[in-house]
Amino acid sequence: MISKIATAAIYGIDGIRIDVEVDISMGLPSFNIVGLPEASVKESKERVRAAIRNAGFEFPNDRITINLAPADVRKEGSSFDLPIAIGILASVGVIKQDAAKTCLIAGELSLDGHIKGVRGILPTTILARNEGIPQVIVPLENGKEASVIQGIKAYGAHHLLEIVHFLRGDGPLAEFAAEDEKGDDSGKEGGLDFSDVKGQTQTKRALEIAASGSHNVLMIGSPGSGKTMLARRIPSIMPRLSYEEAIETTKIHSIAGFLDASRFLVVDRPFRAPHHTISDAGLIGGGHVPKPGEVSLAHNGVLFLDEFPEFKRNVLEALRQPLEDGDVTVSRVNHSVTFPARFMLVAAMNPCPCGYWGDSRRSCSCSGAQIHRYRSRISGPLIDRIDIHVEVPPVTIKELSTDKEEESSGKIRTRVMRARHIQKERFQGKKIYANGQMTARMIKRYCAMNDNGRNFLEKAVDKFGLSPRAYHRILRVARTIADLEGEEHIGESHVAEAVRYRVLDKRITI
Repeated sequence: MISKIATAAIYGIDGIRIDVEVDISMGLPSFNIVGLPEASVKESKERVRAAIRNAGFEFPNDRITINLAPADVRKEGSSFDLPIAIGILASVGVIKQDAAKTCLIAGELSLDGHIKGVRGILPTTILARNEGIPQVIVPLENGKEASVIQGIKAYGAHHLLEIVHFLRGDGPLAEFAAEDEKGDDSGKEGGLDFSDVKGQTQTKRALEIAASGSHNVLMIGSPGSGKTMLARRIPSIMPRLSYEEAIETTKIHSIAGFLDASRFLVVDRPFRAPHHTISDAGLIGGGHVPKPGEVSLAHNGVLFLDEFPEFKRNVLEALRQPLEDGDVTVSRVNHSVTFPARFMLVAAMNPCPCGYWGDSRRSCSCSGAQIHRYRSRISGPLIDRIDIHVEVPPVTIKELSTDKEEESSGKIRTRVMRARHIQKERFQGKKIYANGQMTARMIKRYCAMNDNGRNFLEKAVDKFGLSPRAYHRILRVARTIADLEGEEHIGESHVAEAVRYRVLDKRITI
């Protein structure tokens, strides 16, 4: 007798419908799984066999064939255990053949029949909604994650027996009602606030502009000047994720296995800070079955790269595609996967190997050649893709000991939100939401300058030998500065401030 159970495989950040077809026929006892299963799927045979027996059911002593259709899609992971077990029980008559036709089922089985949580439940639930399947049955610990998607009944089960009783109509399953996870409207990340940072007025201004227009930023300063402290507070001045952004971000974190029962929806902007020893696969994504890397985990949030020149050259160069396109493609022999990667890059570096070039408090011990070699670890094309370069001066003892109250993240965030609202209205109906994402055609349309601003920018381009990409970056930043001031047209003061944030483009004599 043949039975069919709907489940899902994860491809990139999306789910693909998989029909688990179970055929039990007379013949020598065997248990075969076909349809391009990976090793973890093939191993499900032993888990399913033990779980069915330990749940109190007789395992069929016949020829069992499991087909995972479509057969040309590779299947990986342990989420196929539960639908295979339900399909076998349906084929032997323990439950009715059509009992699970309105359900999509996913979960991993323990040998005693208990159900363990799996990755990728959110894209699985989205697939069920798109396929018109009204119910999903998932592990109990994944129930809240599944309930995020409206229009779907999400049921959670702790043991295989609970699902059997439910499909027979003999008992209920835990149902998870759709609800929104509430976050802190202050926008603070872990209680961090800009009011904790003494001084650094110019750097705070640059970071406010960066957050307002989703611009990439590079901070250059000596050790202890506060670069990391400032970077970790950037999410506290950024707008909260919209529902659509939260769903897309949560899908990535679900696939990566970073969600738990207490955090079923990502509502705060991600902040990722990988160590400089990370590999290109760890940053971009990879693996035999490609998984998202740090650039995708930072999607809709902040990717902070401290000690920027210490990262391997090939790792930094791999950032070019996501910085330009907002996504990253991981290619393998038989397939390629595209992950979203639209993030705000925040990088920090010392001005020289010893860290004290230009510091008035300590003398630099580096030669000109050493400084040049240190800075050249970051290629020109990568520097061009960073909108704002800002120098972070050391904080004086007088600034640290002052009782002056610094501006809070909440006040800065209010101005950021106002500028973001202007951009939201400007780009309504388009696929972007911030000035930092404008194309060359959009820049020509939305970055109109007055004569003084145009003349100033032309002189700056000639003086500093700026590339066309740097020219466009300056216009994007100037547009954001004008938005913060509520100005429709870009003026000379806006352009002048934007040019000031191109430190590494200027010809500095060492």
